[in-house]
Amino acid sequence: MLTRPRRPTLGSLRADLLTGTVTFLFTDVVGSTRLLQELGPEDYATELAEHRRLLRQAFAAGSGMEVDTQGDAFFVAFPTAQGAVAAAHAGLDALAAGPIRVRIGLHTGTPVVSGEGYVGVDVHRAARVAALGHGGQIVASSATVALLDRVSTVDLGLHRLKDFEG
Repeated sequence: MLTRPRRPTLGSLRADLLTGTVTFLFTDVVGSTRLLQELGPEDYATELAEHRRLLRQAFAAGSGMEVDTQGDAFFVAFPTAQGAVAAAHAGLDALAAGPIRVRIGLHTGTPVVSGEGYVGVDVHRAARVAALGHGGQIVASSATVALLDRVSTVDLGLHRLKDFEG
């Protein structure tokens, strides 16, 4: 007899995830398909592995916790906005000498933690903020910027995020 797997409930939380106010960081490699074609699969795989190594180092230095990775993208949670910004800058600096350019998006909120991971509008908002960026750019939501001390920012104005009202 086949049975449906039991779905995790909010009572069966992933113990490794940060709770409360969390700053999310999403990355995405810009022009990855074009770069793959230019470098060829073997060299691209080497560069991608180095990209992952360097970013993971930067995330760890900022007390980030890798939530997920898919293809060439990262989803990382930080206990502070300052740590996330420091890690984002360190990651871009580390990648500067190589051919891979990433865009990074930051958003701070209070997501729900489930057995599967983070759930909630703040996760989606963070991913949409990341999509606004260009290669070598860090884009942060106003919620994240409001928590930053002594960080120079440039106001990019209001942007409509896909699937978000207003």
